[in-house]
Amino acid sequence: MLVLGGGNALGAYHAGAYEQLHSRDVQPDWIIGASIGAITGAILAGNPPERRLERLRQFWREATLHTSGLLPHSHAKARQVYNGAHAVMATLFGRPSIFRHRFPGLWSVLPWVPNDVALYDQSPLRDTLERLIDFDLLNRAEVRFSAGCIDIETGDEVYFDSSRDEIRPEHIMASAAITPAFPPVEIDGRLFCDPGYTNNLPLDLPFMEPLDQDILCFAVELFSLRSARPASLDAILERTNDLLFASHARRSVQALQREFALRERIEPEGAAATLIHMAYQAASHELAAKGFDFSPSSIADRWAAGRRDMDSGLALLAGARKDARRFRYAAVASEAALAAAEGGAAEGGAAEGGAAP
Repeated sequence: MLVLGGGNALGAYHAGAYEQLHSRDVQPDWIIGASIGAITGAILAGNPPERRLERLRQFWREATLHTSGLLPHSHAKARQVYNGAHAVMATLFGRPSIFRHRFPGLWSVLPWVPNDVALYDQSPLRDTLERLIDFDLLNRAEVRFSAGCIDIETGDEVYFDSSRDEIRPEHIMASAAITPAFPPVEIDGRLFCDPGYTNNLPLDLPFMEPLDQDILCFAVELFSLRSARPASLDAILERTNDLLFASHARRSVQALQREFALRERIEPEGAAATLIHMAYQAASHELAAKGFDFSPSSIADRWAAGRRDMDSGLALLAGARKDARRFRYAAVASEAALAAAEGGAAEGGAAEGGAAP
């Protein structure tokens, strides 16, 4: 199974991770996603294996903010300017295949303007999902798909699951409706939003099922708990976002370790679970607004990082399977991933406007 976390433009990391799995003939039988992870997961589950990478490339090609006069540079400060310019343009003009401004939106803060609940309109995303996903195939649940959401009125965590629900575009849009950027989505009389603030990497769900056979789970996270020491206001804001969105996954892993330790004492010979965990390590040029940085170089860097980290994760798998415990956990080393991210940015930061990854 494959668990994909949220992070907007950082989601190109998911695509690279899946590409590496695909290259090794590893195909998930259950995909669980939150936010951009739900979008990625629906594209994967809603297409046959031979079309999945093509559809992912199309999604990110359309999402990328192509520019002609803003060339990236090899040193971090110039690259920060480049990244920041693209993030500003995305917030000002939206991304035609994902979101656009809504009215009154931000203007609603003025006393004479009607109230509103969001800054952007997700209608373009519906059209994109309908073009890129075969919902008949998705709902046949040949690959089970689950999208995590939060009921905005009760705070309850809710999963829409193709094994029991008819998945429609609005279910995926609800999972990606991070407030207040995007409006909550009403489904059957309830309002749902992105679960990012409470459970950005929905690791709990696959382990709630009865464990009657060994399972293997790859968890692909878009924010990391590890980072260099912040040295600027932007860096401290970026770090705050990372801690907010990544902390729940650590607690989930710790809870699973405690649960399986207890299971092992009660039933030593029961089925085992193997969890391979990786998280996107942002390079030093990434900004707090990295989730809105759809620049060609940043998308390409994240895609490449996903491939590289999944390759490391697959290498860890052999060692994890030798572990005699019922819960086997292995994480891609954050220090190695960060060093690779810095190296990849330096090598890849000089190309602009090429083909999508």
